[in-house]
Amino acid sequence: MATKKNIQVGEALQGFQRQFQNLDPKDPSVWPAAPRAVLLVVIAAVVIGLGWYAYLSSFEDELTTAQAQELKLKEDYKTRLRKAVNLDALRKQREQVLQYVTQLEKQLPSKAEMAALLSDINQAGIGRSLQFDLFKPGQTVVRDYYAELPITLKVNGKYHDIGFFAADVANLSRIVTLNNIALAPASKDSATLALNATARTFRYLDPQELQEQQAAKSKQKGKK
Repeated sequence: MATKKNIQVGEALQGFQRQFQNLDPKDPSVWPAAPRAVLLVVIAAVVIGLGWYAYLSSFEDELTTAQAQELKLKEDYKTRLRKAVNLDALRKQREQVLQYVTQLEKQLPSKAEMAALLSDINQAGIGRSLQFDLFKPGQTVVRDYYAELPITLKVNGKYHDIGFFAADVANLSRIVTLNNIALAPASKDSATLALNATARTFRYLDPQELQEQQAAKSKQKGKK
């Protein structure tokens, strides 16, 4: 009985195998049922696999974008955390800078105070018994936030008096610098010295000058 069943199973397998023999690859429609069923299963598996791959690929792109955004958010968080930790120190530094700027602004005279400053420079020389041969304010040079006034000086006097004069100018309440200093004997037979220098003083711009400067900058930008 068992032998008969084995023979039937073997014949079935042989019949199944024969269905895959001498198949025409150009015309699957004439294939027996088994090869056509296998072909349909393979095609369905390939289609499902490709569809699943495309489906997962779209999620992979989203995942990559999300990971990049996560890294950026972490860096932003670290940066803001550092700023938050140092916020008090930064505020103190800002207050110190503002105080320093305020002190410097107090050392810059206004346009109306320039005459008094020039008088102070002149009085510093007279107070040291110096003789002014030349005291000539030059053309005002306007910078971004301030104006610069050069003054050509030529004074005669004793060595120590000229030194004290330079110190007095440096200690004025307003900012005054001495540049292009040249010191030489006033004459061959004289014990006095001649000081040639350019004193530079600075003042802040008044509101009208600031408006004119901004208008000029806007005009230049419009031409570009």
